Amino acid sequence: MGTALGVALVRAGWPVVAVASRDPDRRARFAALVPTAHAFASPSGLLDEVDVVLVCVPDDVIGAVAAEVRLYSGQAIVHTSGALAAEILSPARAAGTSIGSFHPLVAVADPERAVADMRGATVALEGDPDLLPLLADMAEAIGAQPVRLPPGGKPAYHAAAMLAAGGFIGLLDGIAEVARGAGLDEAGSLAVYGPLIRQSLANAEALGIAAALTGPFARGDRGTVVAHLDALQRLAPGALPLYRTVAEREIALAQRRGELSAEAAGSLRGLLDPA
Repeated sequence: MGTALGVALVRAGWPVVAVASRDPDRRARFAALVPTAHAFASPSGLLDEVDVVLVCVPDDVIGAVAAEVRLYSGQAIVHTSGALAAEILSPARAAGTSIGSFHPLVAVADPERAVADMRGATVALEGDPDLLPLLADMAEAIGAQPVRLPPGGKPAYHAAAMLAAGGFIGLLDGIAEVARGAGLDEAGSLAVYGPLIRQSLANAEALGIAAALTGPFARGDRGTVVAHLDALQRLAPGALPLYRTVAEREIALAQRRGELSAEAAGSLRGLLDPA
C-alpha cells in the first residue's frame, strides 16, 4: 500500500519527499519509483522533511511506529489501516498536531495495478476534524471517492471489506473446488463462472441485492438442492460448509422477498443440517 499510494500521489502532483523503511530493498524500490523521496531506515528520520506522515505498515505494528515518533506542531500522522481508529496514533501527538486514517478500498496484490484501481475506489477517512478536508483532497487527487466514517465504524467497515475482497477470493476458491468435480480446472472455472458472477453483481447494482437473487433457493427447488449436496459430498466435501452458509443467506433473502413460505424454508434448511 505504501508504494502504491506514494506513486499515486506523486503522479497526482503531491510532493512525496521522504520514505522510511527498515527493509533496504523496499526503500530502494520506493526511491526508484518516487525519485523525489529521501530514504530513511527509521520513521523518526523523515520528520524534518514532511508535513504529513503516512504510516503504511501492518495493523499490529502501527502503535509501535507511532510510539517511535513525536510530531512537531503543524504536522499530521495518518495510517492506512481499514480496521483501526486514528486514536492508535495518539502516542505521536504533540501540541498543534493531528491524527487520522486514510484507507483506500483497493486489493493491493501489485502496486502498479493498485495505482490504477485507486481511480474510482472509495477511501475511508476518519480522525481529527481539522485534518479531514486535507485527506479528502488527497483522495480526490488520486481519483478516489472520499467517505467519512462515523466514530466506531471502522471495524464493521473493514469486516465488510474483508468479505468483499479476501472473502470473495475464498468463495472463488470454493467455486473452483466444486467445478473440479465437473472436470474444470481453475482457469476453466473462472472462464465459465466469471461472466455469471459479473451478471449477478450487475443485477444487484441495478435491482438491489434481494431482487438479484436467482437459483434453487429462490425457487424452493428441493430436488435440485438434494442433488447439489450429494455431488458435493462425493466430489468436493471441503466446500460443503461454504455451500450451507451461503444457502442460509439465500433462504433468508428469498423469505424477505415473500417467495418462500416458512414451511418451504424450513424444508430447505432441514436439507442443509449436517446432522
